[in-house]
Amino acid sequence: MIYRHLPNIGVKAVFSECRRFRYLLNLTDTTRHPSKTVCVVMQNPSIADEEVADKSVQFLEQLIFKKDLPEFKGVHSCSIVNQFGKVQTTNFRGGTGDIGVENDRHLEEAIEEADIVLIAWGKKNAYESRKEFIMELLRRSGKKTVLETRKHPSRGHYRDFIVPLAL
Repeated sequence: MIYRHLPNIGVKAVFSECRRFRYLLNLTDTTRHPSKTVCVVMQNPSIADEEVADKSVQFLEQLIFKKDLPEFKGVHSCSIVNQFGKVQTTNFRGGTGDIGVENDRHLEEAIEEADIVLIAWGKKNAYESRKEFIMELLRRSGKKTVLETRKHPSRGHYRDFIVPLAL
């Protein structure tokens, strides 16, 4: 199924030269004044780019920009980064070669620049070393609002989906 970005959402994607790795997907609500930013950390990217969304990205656009949740009040920009940069939708393994040479830099920058960080890989994360790397980035980033999703956004719902994350 093809998903489209919501109206009034500007999109910028940063891929590797070969386009096998997506390091950043930045979404901006063009109807809002610049104020707060949110960084969403997921597992690995799928097909979403400037032209098309995927189910998870479209759900996040609705959640952050359209549902008027108090957690995202004043947010105008969302940077989506991933534990692994490799674009893959099936049989993902999560090995070292799936990280991508630029991925950690984009993770660090997105977390550092955000006012709010949303961990959105769901309750299960089989990649303990990557999870710990990201948790350490969060601990070093100082005081930020850090939230997590109860499920992966592709299986999300809007009610009681976001909870605080204790570091």
